[in-house]
Amino acid sequence: TFWRALASVRTSRAQERSKLTVLEAALTTSEYTDKVDVMDYRSSKLARMQQNLEDLLSIITGLMVTADHREGKRLLTQSSAEETAEFYKEVFEVGRRFKIMNPEKMRSTYGKLMHALMDAQQREVRTTLGCSLVEPIQTVWGTLHDGGVLSLLDDEEVGVATQQVPAGPEAGARAQLKADAIRRLSAKYAKLAAPGTVTAHDIERCLLSIGDSNAFLEYNRQPVERALELLHTHFSPKAPQSAEYSLAISIGRGGARLSHSHSTQFAYVDQSLRLWNEIMGDFYRLWTLTEEDLLDGHGYRLRDTGQGLNRVKDAPKVSHAMHRILSKVQASVGGSWVGSSAVHLGDMDVPNALVFIDKYTQVPRILRPVIGTVDSLETMCEDPWVKKWVTKEYGSVDGLAKLILVDFFRHAFDGSGADNYYDAGSCIDGRLTSAWNWCSRLEKKPYAIVFKLAGYNGFDGDFRA
Repeated sequence: TFWRALASVRTSRAQERSKLTVLEAALTTSEYTDKVDVMDYRSSKLARMQQNLEDLLSIITGLMVTADHREGKRLLTQSSAEETAEFYKEVFEVGRRFKIMNPEKMRSTYGKLMHALMDAQQREVRTTLGCSLVEPIQTVWGTLHDGGVLSLLDDEEVGVATQQVPAGPEAGARAQLKADAIRRLSAKYAKLAAPGTVTAHDIERCLLSIGDSNAFLEYNRQPVERALELLHTHFSPKAPQSAEYSLAISIGRGGARLSHSHSTQFAYVDQSLRLWNEIMGDFYRLWTLTEEDLLDGHGYRLRDTGQGLNRVKDAPKVSHAMHRILSKVQASVGGSWVGSSAVHLGDMDVPNALVFIDKYTQVPRILRPVIGTVDSLETMCEDPWVKKWVTKEYGSVDGLAKLILVDFFRHAFDGSGADNYYDAGSCIDGRLTSAWNWCSRLEKKPYAIVFKLAGYNGFDGDFRA
């Protein structure tokens, strides 16, 4: 399948791990965006790009000497500019690949990396540096294609070799079946590969990478699918059980910037979640296209978007892919789409593809605490004192669950969260903005303490990861 082909190869070799450590340290130290993305008319922006890129490369070189003396010495003593350029390409590629496979990592450094590479791809900067600093991401498809063994993807044993092994009494046996399948496939296709291309170890890494992809996609989609299940379990698409459990919203009430009846709001939430589910399932392709749009060498405009200075840059490939996903979801609901179909990209709302992909990495972070809290209520109330408190404050466990879900399905999808009424609404981007706005107000909700009892202290995770 397409997502298997685009799955990035995991960074497992010690040499790649060393380069990743060096890159993260260099990006943490560098002040690239602070010095380049400023409204400074006293100096040329091109000169600032060149100077700060050279500084970043120098930091990487110095850190490489301390991290791996042999590799650092080779880097300093080699005379070929091409070899030096290849080293930097490899370092940056490892960082980009690692981020794609681990969206929760490099949250404070990935943007700086991509901004530096965006500038490095501009023709004037490439001419000054004498090389390009970008190479294609290593993918399963690329590795297998180089070895002439793409047929591996269609092998019947791939399903066993890339399956997830859940905890349970059969975990040991299933893990052994998986390990045996990986060993057989690695040996089989290493023999079929073109000489000097891929080894059995490379085949094994590809299979493990597909397994990582399975886990990644399930992690992204599971909370969305569970949210859809809860919506359809607790609420009727036609009419509410009572006024208390109506999903209807009105402009100005509770911060809402949309007016929907119960049935319209049900459809709006349902369609939004279906759209997010499709996006999560196509995440590898969208991230690949994001990098292609960012690193195409075309220019950008530095603008104050209301959230500080941002690089405003067109993202035609991501935009096209999003419109295809949107069309698919609209067709699946019979064409009765609720709200706007506008996809903001390359404007003041979503300045560039990097902002776009970062917004959608938030979907599991937003939904998982909500779903996890609702699903853990029964377990929490096994404690008699907690159950007594829940009954006293909220009537019942089911009443508390519905209180949380009614508020979430109303006000996480009410068009709120934008800086002004002109930007607020039901556009594709605005749906996610509303959900994030709801998260920011959780501490003021009457049930906020329940989230803490369930073990959730926030939605945004750790930026130091």
